[in-house]
Amino acid sequence: MPEAEVCKKRPCRICRRWFMPNPRVKDRQRTCGDGACKREWHRRKCAQWNKNNSDYFRANYLQSKLNPEPPKALQPTSRLKSGLPLGYVQEVISIQDLIIIEYFGQLLFRRFQDVIRGQVVINTEQRRRLLPGGFSRCDRH
Repeated sequence: MPEAEVCKKRPCRICRRWFMPNPRVKDRQRTCGDGACKREWHRRKCAQWNKNNSDYFRANYLQSKLNPEPPKALQPTSRLKSGLPLGYVQEVISIQDLIIIEYFGQLLFRRFQDVIRGQVVINTEQRRRLLPGGFSRCDRH
């Protein structure tokens, strides 16, 4: 009879404490089994998956908005708050066109925010004092 594989202790990928992996899981277990470590590992793996597969949701977003399933909604709706009555906008362009315009607006806005976050803000102006140098609050009558 072959000997059973012995699982060696290993450090948890989150808290770095040493643990003995579950024999049924063997080499696939990455965390010590503590609930907080499991949740953190799951959060990290989901974030990594979302980063690697960002196009997955972009590709499905417009399709789901433009062709909704019957129980979900009767007609596609837009979240664009233009201030114009929705009926007037629908007379000029269709709701599908409005949803596409809204989607491209969101993409442009996110790109703009990413560019702004990447820039270093340097304040070159000298700061003015709130009160002139010769006055203090107790000098005013």
